[in-house]
Amino acid sequence: MIELGVLALRLALAGAIYAAIAATVGARLRRSDVVGSSRAAAYVVQALVVLAAAVLLRALLQHDFSLEYVAAYSSSTLPTQYTVAALWGGQQGSLLFWVLILTSMSSLVHLQNRHRNEALMPYVTTTLMTTAVFFLGLLVFVTDPFQRLPVAAREGADLNPLLQNYWMMIHPPSLYLGYVGCSVPFAFAIAALASGRLGDVWIRTTRRWTLFAWFFLTVGNLLGARWAYEVLGWGGYWAWDPVENAAFMPWLACTAFLHSVMIQEKRDMLKMWNMVLVLLTFTLTIFGTFLTRSGVVSSVHSFTQSGLGPFFIGFLVTVITVSVTLLVVRRPLLRSDNEIDSFLSREAAFLFNNLLLVGIAFATFWGTVFPVISEAVRGIKITVGPPFFNKVNAPLGLALLFMTGVGPVIAWRRASARNLRRSFTTPLAMGFAAGVVLFALGVRHYYAIISFSLAGFVLTTISLEFYRGTRARQALMGEPPATALAHLVNKNRRRYGGYIVHVGVVMAFIGIAASSAFRIEEQRTMRSGESIEVGGYTLTYKGLRHTDTPHVASMLAEMEVARGDRVIATMFPEKRFYKRQQQPTTEVALRMTWREDLYLVLGSYDDQSGLMTLQVFINPLVVWIWLGGILMVLGTVIVVMPTAAEQRALAAALAVEERGLAAWSQ
Repeated sequence: MIELGVLALRLALAGAIYAAIAATVGARLRRSDVVGSSRAAAYVVQALVVLAAAVLLRALLQHDFSLEYVAAYSSSTLPTQYTVAALWGGQQGSLLFWVLILTSMSSLVHLQNRHRNEALMPYVTTTLMTTAVFFLGLLVFVTDPFQRLPVAAREGADLNPLLQNYWMMIHPPSLYLGYVGCSVPFAFAIAALASGRLGDVWIRTTRRWTLFAWFFLTVGNLLGARWAYEVLGWGGYWAWDPVENAAFMPWLACTAFLHSVMIQEKRDMLKMWNMVLVLLTFTLTIFGTFLTRSGVVSSVHSFTQSGLGPFFIGFLVTVITVSVTLLVVRRPLLRSDNEIDSFLSREAAFLFNNLLLVGIAFATFWGTVFPVISEAVRGIKITVGPPFFNKVNAPLGLALLFMTGVGPVIAWRRASARNLRRSFTTPLAMGFAAGVVLFALGVRHYYAIISFSLAGFVLTTISLEFYRGTRARQALMGEPPATALAHLVNKNRRRYGGYIVHVGVVMAFIGIAASSAFRIEEQRTMRSGESIEVGGYTLTYKGLRHTDTPHVASMLAEMEVARGDRVIATMFPEKRFYKRQQQPTTEVALRMTWREDLYLVLGSYDDQSGLMTLQVFINPLVVWIWLGGILMVLGTVIVVMPTAAEQRALAAALAVEERGLAAWSQ
C-alpha cells in the first residue's frame, strides 16, 4: 500500500505537468481536443492525490510505524479523532492535504465550466495545475510523506499535545479551504490577463468562489483564535503571532476585493485595482504558507525548521513576476471607463474602505517580516510584539469600522445633502449618545469609548436600512412585518446578507474593545479550603483530583465559584502531562456568559506545601466575538445563495463573450 501511495504521487506529478502544458498548447493552437485532454488529466490528477491521501490516512489509522511520518505524528494511544487530524498535523501530511484540496477544487471548477468560458478555461487549467506541480514536486522530491524508517519504530512519538484539541479537527481544514480557495479566482484572473478577455465574465464566474474562500478564511481565523483562547492558557485570543498574521493578511486583501468588485460591476471602474487585489490575495496565501513551513519565524502555530523555505521563495517570486508582467502587458485593457464623481459617494467610500484594509495588511506584513529582515541584514534579532500592531492597526481599524456604516448606505455617484441627512443624522446621534453614556458611567478608556460610539453608529445605519426596506415592502405588498422582512432579505440577498456580515463585524469589534479595555487579571496562591475575591466572584479551592490513562495524566483543581451567597458553578482548571511527548499542557476552565468570561488557569502545584497557584482572568464580552463570527457565517451563506438577477447578469456577460469566440473555436 505504501508503494501505491508513492506511485500515485509520482503519477499525479506527471499528470499535472501534462495538464498544464497541454492546456497552454491547446489554447495557443486552438485545439479543443488537446484542451479536453488537459481537462481529463486534471481529473486523473485529483483521483491519484485522493488515493495517496487515503494510503497515508490508512497508515495512520493502522499505526504503521515503519513510516517516518506516522512515527513522528501519531502513537498507538492517540485517540482516533486526533489520529485523523495527524493527516494535516505535520509538514508532509499538511502539504498532501493542501494539494488534495487544490486538485479537488480544480476538478469542481472544470465540471462547472465544461460548457462555458472556453477561452478562459485552458489558462485556468494551466494555472491550477502549475500550482499543483509545485506542491506535488515538494512531496515527491523534497518532503516525502511515504518515507520509510531504516528500522520500524516500536511506538510513535505522538501528535504535538497543543494540537490534541477538538478545535484542531476543524481549524486547519477551514483555513486550508480558505487559502486554497483563493487559487480559483487567481487562476481566472491570470486566465483573463493571458487571454485578454478582461470583461466582467471572470469576476461573475468566480464571485462565489471568492466568497467561499473568504468564508473559510473567516472561519479559520475565528477557530484559530478560539483554539488559542482555550489551549494556550494566557487569557487572550490573538497575539499578533507571525502565523496568525499570515492567515489574517489574505483575509484583509480578499475583503477589500469583495467590496471593490461591486464598483466594477456597477460603474465599470477599478479594473486594475481589482486585478491587483486578486493577485495580492493569492500571493499572501503563498507567503503565509512560506512563513508556516520555512522555519524563519518562531511560532506555536508553525512547523519545525525545514528546507522548504527556498522553494517557497522561488515559487513566490515566480508568481509575482508572472502577475506583474501580465498586468503591465494588459494595462491598456484595464483602464476604467468611468471616474469617481465625488468623494461623497459610495464609490469613494468603498475605495477608502479598500485603502484602510490594504493599509492594515501592509502594517501587519511589515511588522511580521521586519524581524526577519533585521536579522538577515544586521544580524540582530528584533521582536515586534503586540504593542506595535495595536498602535498602528487600532486607529485604522476604528476608521474601517466607521466606513462600515458609511459605505453601504451613501448614494452612488454623488450624495446629496438630503441623502446625507436622511442616512446619517439618526446614526450619528445614536453613536454620540453611546459615547456620552459611557463617559457618564465612568469609562475613561478612550479607545473603548470610540469603539462603542462607532458601533452604535454602524448598528443604527444597518437597522434603519432593514426598517426602511421592511416598511416599504409592507406598504407595497401589504405583508406582515416578519413576512415583509423575510421576503426583503430573500429578494436582496447580496445586500442584506452583507448587512448581516457587517453586524457580525461590529459585534466582534465590541468584544475586542471590551476585552482589551476592561480585562481583569490576577494570580493567587491558595491552600485547600481557602477563598479569594476577584471581580465580584468568590473562588473557593476545594482540592485536587488526578486522572491517569495510557495516553495522558491529568491534575485538576476543583474550584467552587459563587456570586454573593449563591454558588453558580464548579470549575476544573487542569494540567495535563502527555506521556509520549513528555510534555505538560494547560487546559483552562472557562465559564462563558454574554457579559463576561471567567477564565481559570492552574499555574502550578507544590506537593510538600500543598500550595496551588491560580491565574484568574475576567474577560468582558468575549462571547460577542464568537457570536459575531456566527453572524458573519450566516450573512455569507445568504450572500452566496444565487438569485435570478445574478444568473441573468452572468448569462448576459457570457453571451457577450460567446460572440467573440467563433474564431477561436474554429
